[in-house]
Amino acid sequence: MKWLDDLFERKTRKVAQQSSRRGALIRIGKLMVGTAFVLPVLPFDRSAQAAAGAARKAANAKPGETDCEYWRYCAQDGYLCSCCGGSANTCPPGTEASKVAWIGTCRNPDDGKDYLISYNDCCGKTACGRCLCNTNERERPAYRMGVHNDINWCMSNDSSMFHCTLAAVVGVADGQG
Repeated sequence: MKWLDDLFERKTRKVAQQSSRRGALIRIGKLMVGTAFVLPVLPFDRSAQAAAGAARKAANAKPGETDCEYWRYCAQDGYLCSCCGGSANTCPPGTEASKVAWIGTCRNPDDGKDYLISYNDCCGKTACGRCLCNTNERERPAYRMGVHNDINWCMSNDSSMFHCTLAAVVGVADGQG
């Protein structure tokens, strides 16, 4: 076994003589920067086209499920599933709802009541790319995860690919607190 120890000692000394600390730091830095582009990064921002929804606002039309101004999208951040083959309540075929979600409280102007809305990302396909909404009403900082919408909630599923976001009404807010 002495021969194995001697071999490792010779190789280690040779590497130490041919390299410097600065060179090692440069190689480690390159490795870290290179892997930063490969590994998924949380959270990520999906707000690049947030202004697109405002351009579609019609003067006299009442917003529907494919409009960012629809009442239940008050804390929406993502592509509307109603524009991507699903509805405000259901994911499009070939996707599944995220196992975790963020919660918002939105007022329905028709009846004046506040409703609890569960915003679930639909996962399993690449991003839909249609009807991006980023309203962020009453959004909280990232350290309050259940009310923060800038996170890829698909990370809890088998497939972490984000496709769209649905807004399911889960109850009436009672206003007591």
